[in-house]
Amino acid sequence: MSLTEAQLEAWGERVGASLRAPAFIALRGDLGAGKSVLARAIARGAGVTAAMPSPTFNLVFRYAAGAVDVVHLDLYRLEREDEVWELGWRELGAAAEIVLVEWPERAESLLPEDRWDVHIGTTEPHLRTVMLQAYGSPPPLPPLPAGASQEPAGSGERRT
Repeated sequence: MSLTEAQLEAWGERVGASLRAPAFIALRGDLGAGKSVLARAIARGAGVTAAMPSPTFNLVFRYAAGAVDVVHLDLYRLEREDEVWELGWRELGAAAEIVLVEWPERAESLLPEDRWDVHIGTTEPHLRTVMLQAYGSPPPLPPLPAGASQEPAGSGERRT
């Protein structure tokens, strides 16, 4: 089943409100799938009140959200995986941070062991499919709304 954009945003806000930092979420999907929509919703839920422009051209934005920082990266424009080091990649997730990365495929071998991969797809113009994959031992996420699929990764355990 699919989620409306409003359902995706509502779930993202629940994620941001409940997620224990440090946390790393890799947002995967085609252009226009809803990665930035979800990133903004997670940040709002975590307490970010500032406007959040797309990091496509700046590559990385950092937002203070009370007890945590939200770091939003977009790796789409990277040509080589090793370019992430210039973005402060080594320090990401080392403190009380929620790290949201769009286009994580550009740094696939450098992604942290403990993370969530959120796959977003479009089934119709206003509907999104969402699949979650846990790698390692990331902090728990709230359950997806009814109808969204959840697939385990790595250890074969289902994570919610």
